[in-house]
Amino acid sequence: MPELPEVETIARTLGPQLVGKIIVEADIRWARTVAMPSAKKFKEQIRGQKIVSVSRRAKFLNIQLQAYNLLIHLRMSGDLLVKKGKIKLEKHDRLILTLANHSFLVFNDTRKFGRVWLTNDMEKVLGKLGPEPLSDDFTSQWLYDALRSRHRQLKPLLLDQTFLAGLGNIYTDEALHMAKLHPRAFSDSVTIQQGKKLHQAIQTILQEGIRRNGASIDWVYRGGDFQNHFRVYGRGGEPCPVCGTIIQKIIVGQRGTHICPNCQKG
Repeated sequence: MPELPEVETIARTLGPQLVGKIIVEADIRWARTVAMPSAKKFKEQIRGQKIVSVSRRAKFLNIQLQAYNLLIHLRMSGDLLVKKGKIKLEKHDRLILTLANHSFLVFNDTRKFGRVWLTNDMEKVLGKLGPEPLSDDFTSQWLYDALRSRHRQLKPLLLDQTFLAGLGNIYTDEALHMAKLHPRAFSDSVTIQQGKKLHQAIQTILQEGIRRNGASIDWVYRGGDFQNHFRVYGRGGEPCPVCGTIIQKIIVGQRGTHICPNCQKG
């Protein structure tokens, strides 16, 4: 599943191709792709809308229209492509937006988990999300206070989108390793100094991921090279880049998790 750096990269790539374009019509090829509103209303409301901007909130793409927000969550296998001219429909194309300049925005989703919302009230969809980890609201003091107010293992808590928005399996493992914190450690045991290190690690890892256009390890997402610079994720059985200890893969909160047992003593 694309995480914050991958979705940010997609938004930055799509923006120049879409901003200023007019949506002529929508072809919904699998009704459940559209979570809000009904398929009929979706087609009616999106017709004639001009694309104003393309951005990201957490793992959601936000295509700002004149009167609505088109929110897209790619989930496990969703992919967005801009195609021009006469296009050939693919088996897993779920939503096709025809644009006025003879181009198309195509949402392809093999596993059918991705969803699209068209709304004039984003809070209905995004209201429960936690702060953005690269925003001014996300300070080391906020993180420390938020961790200490809960009694949860660090990794499941950091993956909770209502706690902090945008982190997934990859960047959580990488940040915890950089901060030298064990993913099973309880949040209310973190010291203020550890909180500062974790805050810095989260921002550093995400910024590096964005700089490298994300990680191309999923069979859908493409274009990034952060996977060539992982510290621990996906490197079970290999030496830790910091101390040389063999990286282990364990299960935390039902998620495969990579750690250095020396750097991240539990």
